[in-house]
Order: sequence, then structure tokens, then C-alpha cells
Amino acid sequence: MATASVAFKSREDHRKQMELEEARKAGLAPAEVDEDGKEINPHIPQYMSSAPWYLNAERPSLKHQRKWKSDPNYTKSWYDRGAKTFQAEKFRKGACENCGAMTHDKKTCMERPRKLGAKWTGKSIAPDEKIETFELDYEGKRDRWNGYDAASYKHVIERYEARDEARRKYLKDQQLKKLEEKNGNQNEEDGVSDDEDNEDDLKVDEAKVDESKQMDFAKVEKRVRTTGGGSTGTVRNLRIREDTAKYLLNLDVNSAHYDPKTRSMREDPLPDMDPNEKFYAGDNCNRVSGQALEFKQLNIHAWEAFDKGHDVHMQAAPSQAELLYKNFKINKEKLKYQTKETIMEKYGNAATDETLPRELLLGQSEKEVEYDRAGRIIKGQEISLPKSKYEEDIYINNHTTVWGSWWKDHQWGYKCCQQTVRNSYCTGAAGIEAAEAAADLMKANIARKEATEEMPTPVEEKKLATWGSEVPDDLVLDEKKLAEALKKEDERRREEKDERKRKYNLKWNDEVTPEDMEAYRMKRVHQDDPMKDFLH
Repeated sequence: MATASVAFKSREDHRKQMELEEARKAGLAPAEVDEDGKEINPHIPQYMSSAPWYLNAERPSLKHQRKWKSDPNYTKSWYDRGAKTFQAEKFRKGACENCGAMTHDKKTCMERPRKLGAKWTGKSIAPDEKIETFELDYEGKRDRWNGYDAASYKHVIERYEARDEARRKYLKDQQLKKLEEKNGNQNEEDGVSDDEDNEDDLKVDEAKVDESKQMDFAKVEKRVRTTGGGSTGTVRNLRIREDTAKYLLNLDVNSAHYDPKTRSMREDPLPDMDPNEKFYAGDNCNRVSGQALEFKQLNIHAWEAFDKGHDVHMQAAPSQAELLYKNFKINKEKLKYQTKETIMEKYGNAATDETLPRELLLGQSEKEVEYDRAGRIIKGQEISLPKSKYEEDIYINNHTTVWGSWWKDHQWGYKCCQQTVRNSYCTGAAGIEAAEAAADLMKANIARKEATEEMPTPVEEKKLATWGSEVPDDLVLDEKKLAEALKKEDERRREEKDERKRKYNLKWNDEVTPEDMEAYRMKRVHQDDPMKDFLH
């Protein structure tokens, strides 16, 4: 019997050890530490470094085969990304000229280049970065995942989940569209039976149902709280098998109690955890949120109504109890509204934008004022009107009105003399008449000028000579002289091209005849002539 009890105890220890290893793999239990204080990797077998569970620990083990040459200077930590150390308030000598940090220079600065760096402005000094140096061991240098943050992979998962959700939505819309088109085409045909129409409608309704409501693979039918033969109920196992079980969230013995029969854990297993990162907060959290809270208030109202003499029972007549609770809430809101209106009618509401009449604001006064039949004050003091901080009714340069009392042609002016110059002297009615007369005269001149422009005067065409002067009527060119003038023009052009052909004894004649001008005009090259490149 002693041997059997020892064997049973060993199997129980083995089961606990396996559960603890599963919790450590999921990150829900502290890692195992060896005798030297180092963390043991659960993925590396420890058969050579620790004795199996079924051996007696008092006997010699394989501890001597462990790695005993270990450098304490080696570390497995990694750089603190984005950490800052010191925030300076003014620029320091030797700091980065762009951002003002001491841990790097301007060439290696990762901040956006500023138009004026921190060296010249002394503003927006960037904090110093945290510089760390690590001495990694053989495994740390070759570890591909050293310093990897698993939270950085979250955006990849979110992107793929959004893509899958969009694909499912698109396929669902396409399915609905096909079913509706098929249903419409069949309705147009004459030989469609009612049974087929009902089947198509049923298909469309099934397609509109959410996919999560159609999946009944986790549905388990069993008898609930019955002794042999009673009503059956549906128990849904809503936990995904990949999720961590409730009883593994916190392995502390004094944590929230888990009832294995009903699979319930009423208290919060991780009360000190951040609520934003908490996946499960206990079953009691569902009892104070959503429709559960409304159902609880409905039960409380039914109990109170029954205590006050009303024949209400939540289990016997639930519809009656719900209708009574609905009427109770409506009557309660009406009573609150009537009470509010009564108070506002009696004392007023200062939050409204309605301004009180002047009679109520200034209705009571201790001053006594007596008037005569004409409305003049006989006794007392007249009510003084409030004055502005600006000067009023000040007339300059003999004006009787203020500047801005006249508007004409997008210009301000004085109404007394209708002048648009600010510092002008008032001319009165005479100035208005003179301005009107000048405007009438201007209009008459403009009309007369337009009338003369409508009748253009004939222009005599004058025939110009070839050299720019007027050609007399009796001008006649001699053909022989014109031919001689053309020859002279050719010789002159040849001499301009080659000065060696110019004669030594040269007589110059500055008299220009009409034939010479005609020969010059005929030999001249016009820049606008399209055939000028083909001449000579």
C-alpha cells in the first residue's frame, strides 16, 4: 500500500508540473530559475542539467555537466528604444547645431533640418538620447529575435483582419445581389410556383443573417438541472479553443474562485491589470452592463410594486410587469418635467437667451420727476442717456454734419455740402449747385466729343517719294541716268565688300539725284523680303 500511495503522489506531481509548464509557455506564470539565478529556457531540454522528476533528488545528479564557465558581464538585455535622458533649456557648447542634443552632431542628426538651428535660436532644444553599450555572449550575438517587440506586429495583424473583413463583406453583398436578381427574374416568369418563391425568400433571409449566428458548431444540447426527465436547454461554449482558459489567467491559490461545474468565475482574476489590456474581467462584469442591468431594475420594480399592493409577478406575468415598468418610467419623466416647468415659471430661467424688457429692468426707481402738459420737466432730473467713449457730434471746417453722413459712387462724404474729401471746407448749398453744374458741363462735353468721333474726317493720301519726301506731280525719271545710277550702285557695293578695289585718286560727290535714290531703293535688301537670300 505504501508503494501504491507513493506512485499516485508522483503522478499528481507530474500533472502539476505539466500544467505549470503550459502556463509558462503561454506567459501566464513566472519563468523557472536555476540555482545560479538564471532563467531556464523551456524550449531547450534540461535533461542533462536537472534530474528527472521520478528520481530521488537526494542522490547524485548530473549537475557537474552544466556549463560552469559563465561570464557575469554578458547580458541578454537590449537597447531602450526612444529613451531620453536630459532636457536642456539652452544651447550647450559641442551640441548638435540643428536640434541641440549632446549625444550626436549635426551630420548624424535624425531630426528635420531647421531653417535656423538651435545653435542660433536657442529654442526647442531636443533632449539627449540614452546611449547604451552591451556585451553580448555567443548566443546573444547570434539571436535573430534579440530585442524584438512583439507588439510591433500588431499593425500587420490589424491590416490582414481588415482585409479579410472587407472580403467577407464584399462576398456577402455579391451573394445577396445574385439571390435578389434570381428572385426577380423568377417572379417575372408565369410558371413559378409559390413554394419556389418561399424558398428563394428563405435563401435571401438566410444570406442576410450574420455568419457568426449561423455557425452552430459549438452548440451542445444537454439537460439542465433536471432529475431524469425535465426541460432541455441549450448551453453554448463561447470560448475559442485557442484562447486562454479562465483558470489559467491567474495561478495564484488566493485569486478568484473558479467553479468547474458551471464554468464560472465571478470575480476578476487580474484586478491590478490595466483595464484597456484586460481580456476577461469576471462574470460579474456582465451582470452590471447592457440588458442585464435593465432586467435587474425590472425585477426590483416588480418586487417593490408587489410590496405596495400591486398584483405583479415577474415570473408569472413578465409582459405585464414589463408594461407596468414602462408606464412607470413615462409617468416619472412627466412628473420631473412638470416640476421643472413649475420652478422655471415661478423663479425664471437665467440660462435662456431671452432679454428681459426695459420696464422690468428699470421699472423701480427712487427718483421723483414731475412733467408738465407739454412733456417738459418741472421737478426732478432728466434721465441721462449713456454716452460712448468716442467723441460724438463734433463738426469741423464749418460742416453741419459728420463725416460719413453722405454716400455716393462708393465714396463717403458730408451730407451738408456733398463733398467726398475728408478735410475739405464746407461750401453749403452753393457748393452743391456748383458741383451739379460742373457735372452737367462734363456730360455735355463728353456727348459732343462722342458725336464728333462718329463722323471721321477724310484723310488725303499723299504719294511719298522713294527717299521719304513728297513726290511732286511733275517728277519724271530719266531712263539713261537711272541705268548709270544702277551701275554706280553696283560698283559702290563691290568696293564695300573688298576695299582693295577702291582707287587711290577718288573724287567724292555728295549730290544725290532722284535717279540715284531710285537705284539705291532698287538695290537695297529688304529684311522682310522672303527672296532676299537668293539675290546676287
